[in-house]
Amino acid sequence: MNVGIVVRCYEELNDYLPREQRKVAFTHVVAMDTPAAVLLHDLGIPAEKVEMILVNGASVGLGHRLQDGDHISVYPVFESFDISEQLRVRAHPLREPRFVLDAHLGKLAAYLRMLGFDSLYKNDFKDRVLMALSRNKGRILLSKDQDLVYKSGLTRAYEVKALRPRSQLTEVVERFDLYRGIQPFQRCMLCNALLDTVHKSDVAGRVPHLVWQTHDAFRICPACNKVYWAGTHHQHMHRFIHDLLAQRNGGAANDGGQGREGINEAT
Repeated sequence: MNVGIVVRCYEELNDYLPREQRKVAFTHVVAMDTPAAVLLHDLGIPAEKVEMILVNGASVGLGHRLQDGDHISVYPVFESFDISEQLRVRAHPLREPRFVLDAHLGKLAAYLRMLGFDSLYKNDFKDRVLMALSRNKGRILLSKDQDLVYKSGLTRAYEVKALRPRSQLTEVVERFDLYRGIQPFQRCMLCNALLDTVHKSDVAGRVPHLVWQTHDAFRICPACNKVYWAGTHHQHMHRFIHDLLAQRNGGAANDGGQGREGINEAT
């Protein structure tokens, strides 16, 4: 016996649906007592991409059997929201998002590091390395490669859709709700290591003489030995971050793909 149910899918799960079913509630016909896992299969949505299924407002597992008139909401993998009180389809979500990025997203990796987020990047990472770092190390894979995101079986992967690095950063910060986790200027933008505070005397001869004379606060990367200080670039970075945070409340201009991408890098 077939029954009618109402389905609504959220966020990137819509990418698996026909255009007319995206971001709207739609009617779907299934056999009575069809398990939720079978519904996902029928819709073409991989179970590993699903974090939570609500049936008539109650969280259920993949084995839950559907009945006539059920209203089903299907949510993607959450990497930033704590829904531990709910029954989830997969394991506990990540509390401190860590990333690994493909070869096309080097500037985005530097921006994420600037905000303080652990972001692995090498322009020669092979797909198998990216997949292993995501699967075995609990890192969220950020990629421009649809096949890598949707066909690899990874549960922590996201296709970055924006083209320009600044817009990509806004997209990722919003998608993973990173605003409250921003701790700028804590990581090396080149190699991702956490910076150490050093005494001024430790960098004598390693920075321009005028910088050494006019600045007292320095940081150094313990991995690549790059020295950082708050020069004029620092003001540009602060403005960049201010604009990003203001966008959360609609208070800053978005570059709309046209704004200046560059910010002066600390040296």
